[in-house]
Amino acid sequence: MAKRVIWSLRAQEDRKSIFSYWNEHNKSKSFSRKLNKLINEAIRILTEHPYIGRKTLIENVHVKIVRQYLIIYEVREEEIIILSIWDGRRDQDKKL
Repeated sequence: MAKRVIWSLRAQEDRKSIFSYWNEHNKSKSFSRKLNKLINEAIRILTEHPYIGRKTLIENVHVKIVRQYLIIYEVREEEIIILSIWDGRRDQDKKL
């Protein structure tokens, strides 16, 4: 049974920031649209197979990698909560 997806405020802000960066950097929305499709497809797969992401040290929290981005999410009984989308190239010390 597919789980419902809930985006945390932080994850929504992360996503918006990532797309804004690429839109400005490339002077086009083309890459952002492609990246958005990849992220949406990864999350769709997570709704059916929530435990395919790499486990973290935090119980029920997993990471799914899409290109250089880490989708950090929590698996609950009926839902998946997207906690953050992290650019894997960023400074680890500023992560969480």
